[in-house]
Amino acid sequence: MWRRRGVQRNPLVLIVAAVALAASMAACGSSGPTLTLYNAQHADLAQAWIDGFTKETGIQVQVRQGGDFDMANQILAEGDASPADVFMTENSPALSLLSSKGALTPLDPATLAQVPTKYSSGSGDWVGIAARSTVVVYNPSLVSADQLPKSILDLSGPRWKDRIGIAAGGADFQAIASAVFAVNGDAAAEQWLAGLKQNARIYRNNVTILAAVDKGEVPAGVIYHYYWYKDRAESGADSKNAELEFFNQKDAGAFVSVSGAGVLKSSRHAAEAQRFVAYMSSRAGQQILADTDALEYPVGDGVPPNPKLKPFSELQPPDVDLNTLNGPKVIAEMQQVGLI
Repeated sequence: MWRRRGVQRNPLVLIVAAVALAASMAACGSSGPTLTLYNAQHADLAQAWIDGFTKETGIQVQVRQGGDFDMANQILAEGDASPADVFMTENSPALSLLSSKGALTPLDPATLAQVPTKYSSGSGDWVGIAARSTVVVYNPSLVSADQLPKSILDLSGPRWKDRIGIAAGGADFQAIASAVFAVNGDAAAEQWLAGLKQNARIYRNNVTILAAVDKGEVPAGVIYHYYWYKDRAESGADSKNAELEFFNQKDAGAFVSVSGAGVLKSSRHAAEAQRFVAYMSSRAGQQILADTDALEYPVGDGVPPNPKLKPFSELQPPDVDLNTLNGPKVIAEMQQVGLI
């Protein structure tokens, strides 16, 4: 009598089939190609935006991390062959450089409308996504609050000899220096840089300045606000002996630097890249910023900052056209006086 034999299944075949099915299901959950982000912002904040965007759209984003001008110069060197779809910075001068070279494409008007015009490109090809205020961090055991400078220009005077720390080689301080040029003019800014060459202790970045001030290695330093706030929100290990002083009255030292994002003209996935930039500057994207421990200020209309921060409305920044900040010029001036 004929009997049907059982079907023998090869375990290897089953594994391969399962992997193929999983890949197929993942592809079904994805919407569009994978974007390439050249990122000079903090990696954790960028990832929070990426996670929210991918969850909403299904579009994947891969990241190449680097510094503001390192990545901007890389994009210019790569030209039309650049794999970058979106460029995101910590400070705006690197975006302005790409804008001046015609490397960015105009953003959708609806995207630009999500952020006040003073926080975006006058050419409409990049938009602000976060802001950070310049501050002086100081050790009260070494310098009292009433002895702090009233203007950032005061730091070039003889009383600050060997008593102020700066990260001269970093994009953050270079953006602040750009604001001094914009607010006070070339002659005053050049004199200020020359004074800093005589006075300042040079550190690698804002984190090392904060730690040095906290330890009493140097009485004070110029940083962005959120480094202190983040450390206080975590362990306080590098800020327990340090306090902040905000410049005011529209002094160049009260400069508010803007992080931004733009779409590369050479992007192979322009529509998806536009969606990503639109998402980061939208109410949803700005709320992600406010909810994270990045402790930077949202710039989109209607999203209040993290309540741990000094209210954005209480800052008194100078009126600076971000599009006029000339990063390459400032770097050249700093090299001229020997700061970098």
